[in-house]
Amino acid sequence: MMTGDQQQDTNPRWATSRRRILTAAALAPTLAAISPAAAGAMPGGMTGSRKQKMVKPLTTRMSDWAGVAKVLGRSGNLLRGTTYHTPFPRDDLHVVAEGVAITPALALGAHVAFVRYADGTTMCMGDVAVTERELQHVIDAWQEHGIAQTALHKHLPSQHPDIWWVHVHGHGRDELALARGLRAGFDRTGIPPAKPAGPPRPVALNTAAIDAALGAKGSSDGVVYKAVFARRETICDGHLVLPSGLGATSAFIFQPLGGGRAALSGDCVMLAEEVQHVLGALRRGGIKLVELHNHHLTESPRLFFTHFWAVGDAVKLARALGRAVKATNVVPTSGV
Repeated sequence: MMTGDQQQDTNPRWATSRRRILTAAALAPTLAAISPAAAGAMPGGMTGSRKQKMVKPLTTRMSDWAGVAKVLGRSGNLLRGTTYHTPFPRDDLHVVAEGVAITPALALGAHVAFVRYADGTTMCMGDVAVTERELQHVIDAWQEHGIAQTALHKHLPSQHPDIWWVHVHGHGRDELALARGLRAGFDRTGIPPAKPAGPPRPVALNTAAIDAALGAKGSSDGVVYKAVFARRETICDGHLVLPSGLGATSAFIFQPLGGGRAALSGDCVMLAEEVQHVLGALRRGGIKLVELHNHHLTESPRLFFTHFWAVGDAVKLARALGRAVKATNVVPTSGV
């Protein structure tokens, strides 16, 4: 003989209603955890991203960054009136990739950039080359000081010794605290003291032909030849509008090897719908793909980066890069 509950369970309408009630009860804690308030507090949460007002960067002067320069232990330069940029080249390292001795200017550079915002905050971000032995110690130091890591990857194929590149990010109202946090990580590396930069010198490459192939005028520091392109779109990191060129550039760097040949290293910034076109253009030009990844966590629109490598005739490599440039919505950061 069936009980009343068993009799009710055999009724399809009652069974369906009961299952719905039990399901709702089971999901209640989960749904409460992702309430609108909680969603807005999460990185990229819809509530916060829709309601937060975008904050623009401020124009600054070199003198405004004297305190940061003192903490970092070296002076930087001001880009486009908004971005205070400081290089930390790894002159202490001797790195070889596929038989090529890598100069710091080609692929062993480290740098950080600071930007002030209209809401009274400062953001810093950067890309730092560290050795395998240094890596975990550097990360520990940054984490102790509130400096986030947003990417960890390689720029070169089969290099020796092993080098890693770490992207860092910080944001707050105390820019000197951000600088001290970055410095704590740098102090765990073998980065040497800054050296005075010499005057720019030409390199032994057909730079006019490279410029023509890329559709942009590059620049030389006497060691490498470099061309840089920035995304045309306005890029935001959370609610902060990034200055043009910060964290959203394609950089193509040529290290002369003699006889018109060069070692090529760099990266290309892309939207999702551009990725396969760029990868195809690079491979058809004989350029090796090293990495495909993101550099940021909360940027909008979402950006992807591919790092690449090649050794060959510099002008032919530039033509392949030119086809990749045409597949992306970028503009040269220097005159054409």
